[in-house]
Amino acid sequence: MFGRFKGWFSALSFIGKAGIILAVVSTSAIVNAVIQPNSTPPPEPPPQVQGEKTEPKVEVKTETTTEEIPYDTKTIDDPNLAAGTNKTQTDGVNGIKSKTWKVTYTNDKETNRILEKEEISTQPVTKIIAHGTKEISPCSPNYSGCVPIASDVDCAGGSGNGPAYVNGPISVIGSDIYDLDRDNDGIACE
Repeated sequence: MFGRFKGWFSALSFIGKAGIILAVVSTSAIVNAVIQPNSTPPPEPPPQVQGEKTEPKVEVKTETTTEEIPYDTKTIDDPNLAAGTNKTQTDGVNGIKSKTWKVTYTNDKETNRILEKEEISTQPVTKIIAHGTKEISPCSPNYSGCVPIASDVDCAGGSGNGPAYVNGPISVIGSDIYDLDRDNDGIACE
C-alpha cells in the first residue's frame, strides 16, 4: 500500500531540507502544508470516533432586567380654581419594576428563559390635574349688589366717564377700589 508513495517520500526528504514539507495525511488524500524550517506544526485536533457526538455546552445564568411602569393621570374638580383652567397639583413619576430570570444557554445561544421573581422597586406616582369649576362672578366682591369688574366704574348719572356704570345705592363691604363712596359712610352712589 505504501509502495506507491515511495517516490513521494524520496521527494519529501529532498524538499524537507529546503524548508518545505509536503505531508501525506492518509492513504486516500494528500494535503499540502507549508512549514518553515525549525517550526512546530499546529497541534492536531483530538481524534473523533465516527458517530460519536460531542456534548453541548449548557450554561444556566441568572439575569435581572428593569422596566418602567408608566404613571396614571387623574383629573379632579377644584372649586377654588377658575372654571375652564387646569393646574398640575402633583407631577407624575414612572415607577420601576425589576425582573429576575433563569436563562439557559446552549452552545452560547439562549434556549430557555423562566421568570423567577418580579418586584416593584419604585411605585409610580399618579399625576393629578386640578380642573377649575369655580364660576367667576362678573361682580366685584368689594361691594354688595353687583358692581361690574372693569378698568373703571362710575356711578350712573354722575360726572365719571366709565367705561362701566352702576346704579346706587350700593354698600361698600371691602375696599372702595372704584372710589364710589365719596363721603366714606359705607354707602356708594347715593
